[in-house]
Amino acid sequence: MRKNNDIEKQKAALYVRVSTTMQIDKDSLPVQKEDLINYSKYALNIPDYEVFEDAGYSAKNTDRPRYQQMMSRLRTGEFSHLVVWKIDRISRNLIDFSQMYEELKRLGVVFVSKNEQFDTSTAMGEAMLKIILVFAELERKVTSERVTAIMVSRANDGKWNGGRVPFGYNYDKTTKTFSVNEQEAAIVKRIYDKYEETRSLLQTSKFLNETGLSTRSGIPWNPTTTRTMLSNQFYIGNYVYNKYWLGKVNYRKPENKRPETEWIIVENHHEPIIDKERWIAVNEILASQRRSNKDGPRTYTRVNTHIFAGLIFCGKCGSQFTATLDRQRDGGYRPSIYLCSRHRRFDDCPNKYISDITIGPFILNYIANIIKAQNNFGVSTSIETFEKKLLRGDVFEAVSGIERTGLQEMYDMLRSGKYHTDIYRPKGISISEPEVDERDILLSEKRKKERALSRLKSLYLYGENDMPETEYFIERKTLMDDLKQIDERLEELEKDVSTSLSISDADFMAKASYFIMSQQLVTKRYVNFDTLIRKIDPKVIKEFVNSVIKKIVILDGRITSIFFKNGIEHKFLYK
Repeated sequence: MRKNNDIEKQKAALYVRVSTTMQIDKDSLPVQKEDLINYSKYALNIPDYEVFEDAGYSAKNTDRPRYQQMMSRLRTGEFSHLVVWKIDRISRNLIDFSQMYEELKRLGVVFVSKNEQFDTSTAMGEAMLKIILVFAELERKVTSERVTAIMVSRANDGKWNGGRVPFGYNYDKTTKTFSVNEQEAAIVKRIYDKYEETRSLLQTSKFLNETGLSTRSGIPWNPTTTRTMLSNQFYIGNYVYNKYWLGKVNYRKPENKRPETEWIIVENHHEPIIDKERWIAVNEILASQRRSNKDGPRTYTRVNTHIFAGLIFCGKCGSQFTATLDRQRDGGYRPSIYLCSRHRRFDDCPNKYISDITIGPFILNYIANIIKAQNNFGVSTSIETFEKKLLRGDVFEAVSGIERTGLQEMYDMLRSGKYHTDIYRPKGISISEPEVDERDILLSEKRKKERALSRLKSLYLYGENDMPETEYFIERKTLMDDLKQIDERLEELEKDVSTSLSISDADFMAKASYFIMSQQLVTKRYVNFDTLIRKIDPKVIKEFVNSVIKKIVILDGRITSIFFKNGIEHKFLYK
């Protein structure tokens, strides 16, 4: 940490900011920079400085690139002073600024505002800082409330408050009126036609993409955008405003919507594209088809686990596979099937689907073979013998070999003998009662601390009984310190994971052996996936597979590549 009275070692961080493009084009930034540079040199006697500039960023929060970079370097002890043109260049938010200022005090960094003429190395300067910041935040909130009131008033008068012009319409900025875009309106009507016919958002989206009816941006249609078109009252001539809480426009999250009593709905605002009666009928269908609707015909509870979901990618187009359930087998088991998402949406990728019944035995037996091959590996083992051991079993009958690069990399690791280990066979451990994972505990604790921090902030700002500022900051610091310790430990665990996932690492082998060999369903030479999946929770298998495999590539119903978490990729050649 720097000694602020040692002039030779002092260095100033000069922070400048403007919030709009218009201000960027004027002299605001050059004036701020010139003033601060001169102030640092001649008023503070600090010739060593660096300017941090954020152009076009608001002061409502601290999510600004150069500000964040500056704070990171302040924490290293590089700077003795933080100098700003005015205090609102840093933040107009009391909490954000208070957090920053508390950190500066811990770091021994002096905060100086050139225009308000104070620095925090004096008690009076620190007091003035807090008073000014309170009024700065008050001004911001009053301005925000005033703007909101104006926008609501404009909406009540039927005036457009800006935003994206709905698909199917044009907006004239001169007359401030909407007119129907006939070409886009025809597509809107096709959407309603197709949905009434299929009652499926997926099928409607697929139809639009296959027939070349593109969106305005050229992005393919999907069920979300299709639902937006079908549920938007704008198409029946109504202008709806104040529907969502500020900054939250995701209609899929009901909690982000305001109560309907607060909506501003201006009827007959513009020419409709869809009849009101038809719009109501379509939205009744949407409501009945919604999976969360308790009275709908498609209500169900998703209890299945797609073991390989998120890992499988298409060997033709590179798209990720999506998962769904296959038909029920004897005993009630329903395997998952995985299909290229592009094939499902556009039907233009010819790749075939694959089922748990095919991929499960291949993956688990391949990992089991790796374990067995390592345990039986000797200095005289040739790479050809090693390859044969990895492909041992009927499940690999169609595989003619493994591409040399990945095979050689694993072979060289084992040949060095550096990571060799015996098979780990835990005894007396119940699969239904797995060991508690430290990472899960930490993540749970982190969520609790974050909720506590949020409640503390709400209590301080809006509680019926005033919370003393000192008490708030003490409690907040305790929670922040706890969160910091949790994050540091999580980071350590992540580093441990990245090193422990090596195919030939003892810890990885122990995990794999525990999963494979601790099951009483594993024979000497073959893992019976069909039996395994009926006996234990599929989540156990999914968790294991995700811990060791990063990516699986499928081509024409076959596994062509397994990419492990340690960076080794095994590509399979077929007869």
